[in-house]
Amino acid sequence: MKILLKGGRVIDPAAGRDGQFDVLIDNGLIAAVGTDLPASQTAGAQVTDCRGKLVLPGLIDTHGHNYQYVTGRFGLNPDLCGVRSGVTTLIDQGGPSCITLAGYRHFLVERSDTRMLAFLSAYLVGGLEGHYYPELYQPGCLDVAATVKSAKANPDLVKGFKAHAEIGGFARWGTEVMRDSARIAAEAGLPLYIHFGQLWPKPGDGGMPVDPDTIFNQVVEMLKPGDILAHPFSRNPGGFVEVNGKLHPLVKEALARGLKVDVGHGSHFSFRVARLVLDAGVIPDTLGADMHGYNTSVPAPAGTPDSHPDEEEHLFTGRTRFSLVSAMTSMLALGLPLNHVVAMATCNAAKMCGMEHELGTLAVGRVADVSVLDDLAGQWVLRDNEGNRVETDRWLQPAFCLRAGKRFEADAPILPVAEAVEGVAA
Repeated sequence: MKILLKGGRVIDPAAGRDGQFDVLIDNGLIAAVGTDLPASQTAGAQVTDCRGKLVLPGLIDTHGHNYQYVTGRFGLNPDLCGVRSGVTTLIDQGGPSCITLAGYRHFLVERSDTRMLAFLSAYLVGGLEGHYYPELYQPGCLDVAATVKSAKANPDLVKGFKAHAEIGGFARWGTEVMRDSARIAAEAGLPLYIHFGQLWPKPGDGGMPVDPDTIFNQVVEMLKPGDILAHPFSRNPGGFVEVNGKLHPLVKEALARGLKVDVGHGSHFSFRVARLVLDAGVIPDTLGADMHGYNTSVPAPAGTPDSHPDEEEHLFTGRTRFSLVSAMTSMLALGLPLNHVVAMATCNAAKMCGMEHELGTLAVGRVADVSVLDDLAGQWVLRDNEGNRVETDRWLQPAFCLRAGKRFEADAPILPVAEAVEGVAA
């Protein structure tokens, strides 16, 4: 079956392409990209008018939580966050572990329309309820050899590892878990993705006193080039920004050593902190939505906590306040160029998971993963969960995507709704 995406603005940073082009898909592969493709080549194709829309390589969410059912309320349905939100690939950050990876493959990966990858949890139990039960996340709850073995046996699925460098963990058991995590990643030859910021329980609930400004340097010295530092724009202490409101002095040194930065938007994203980090000259490489069941309006299955710190610490509105595409809108509102924002969610994300030769570009012969967005002009308000607001004149909205040439409408009910500036029609 042929599909012709006609006349959209094609932005493909990996190919150096930005302009009005036609994209021809044939039998699930990219067959041609060009201006006014000849009728002899496009004969019989199903034509979709994409004028006024952005036609992009399939979007890659570098920070998902999609081990549905197994991780409790935390794990969202993959296709809800994936193809039904205009995203063709999800990377689950720390949901499956060496113990539960086989179930992740059988019950989620093989049964979802969205392509699913994993950064394996360093912990044996994986990402249960977003690390709500701290006794499950301590040094005795890791198995370095088993985790390395699992990753090497599943190279098509495991593209890295997830670990946490947060105040809660440091207060309980210092750097031991982080050192084991770094060892796992080094032995497997894969990147380590580091969560910065404060996870529950908070230090006041017990444990050693921790100076949050010392965490970044302790962690960075354990890491290798290609490892990923997440949540640079988090309002929580213990990351890129010191308590005094200034960029941590070792951030630029870490980047010079080859470490990468992923936004990992999440409910702790702060426009205020983002402005500080960006103004200091630190530009993230990749994006990542960090959506999960406690910052998204989904039913709570029986047995999940009645209240959860991540739900309590933001202004929960009964619906998600962000998605991967709305996070792209936030990056534009902060002043990042559109081409870089697209690269963050396409070719840069593909490099992060070592799949730049398969994903992240609309090269002829590649699998036809394509995301099509509406690029709307108007006046809207963007808000974070710290109470900051930013006004923007541009709103990106997913229209549909093609996953291996199969079309999916962006109809997920969890997608955010644009909020017009008061008194202005959007």
